[in-house]
Amino acid sequence: MTPSKTHIVLIPSYNTGAKVFETVRAARSQWDPVWVVVDGSTDGTGEALLRMAEEDSGLRVLVLPDNQGKGSAVLHGLRQAEAQGFSHALTMDSDGQHPADLIRRFQRISQDNPDALVLGVPVFAADAPRLRVGGRKISNWWANLETLWGGIGDSLFGFRVYPIADLRAAMDANHWMRRFDFDPEAAVRLCWKGLRPINVPAPVRYFRPEEGGVSHFNYYRDNALLTWMHTRLMLGFIARLPLLTWRRMKGSRLRSSPR
Repeated sequence: MTPSKTHIVLIPSYNTGAKVFETVRAARSQWDPVWVVVDGSTDGTGEALLRMAEEDSGLRVLVLPDNQGKGSAVLHGLRQAEAQGFSHALTMDSDGQHPADLIRRFQRISQDNPDALVLGVPVFAADAPRLRVGGRKISNWWANLETLWGGIGDSLFGFRVYPIADLRAAMDANHWMRRFDFDPEAAVRLCWKGLRPINVPAPVRYFRPEEGGVSHFNYYRDNALLTWMHTRLMLGFIARLPLLTWRRMKGSRLRSSPR
């Protein structure tokens, strides 16, 4: 396939074991280039990925010496990609949960709508953990309130395409968004900047431990992080409420005007 000069696939990875190799191979079968940011992994996957990259010109591996969190790993990749002239990044998890076969579709939508935020909306299988499926509804409700129902279909699903410059600027403007709070805060802040969300359904799969599934989600720690995040965002929402209200009213007038 012809390497893209504008869009990359960016995969942050931390101690996911063999699943990361399956994810990278699946991503590479769909897109060129694919970048992996190894976030201080101690399971040997970083070294193995570097060897893979030596034999694949479409794969680049960046290795961070210490674990810094998903958001920090993504930001490191964004800065490197922007410096090389790329404009957009599709992010996906390294644990095999995200649908690599939809990479091309998401990238094409982004190419046709370069100023938009292309958000995956998860379609869960019947065996998905109920606690995880139900719990995300709370975060989604808050994210939509914080954007005055700006159109975020799902705030937590990390399979999405970002305009690099906008996301990098939003992250550089504060010292949050560096760990598990990255995905929802990124969606909210980019909506605040005026980016239009485009929601696209995408199946998600949860692997059991015996299938090689790895999860670093900590129910108490990460929910506390999300609670603090939404508290911060609500304060930002209040300050931006006049602007968000004006945008909503303007959008309603445009939709109701005769063609």
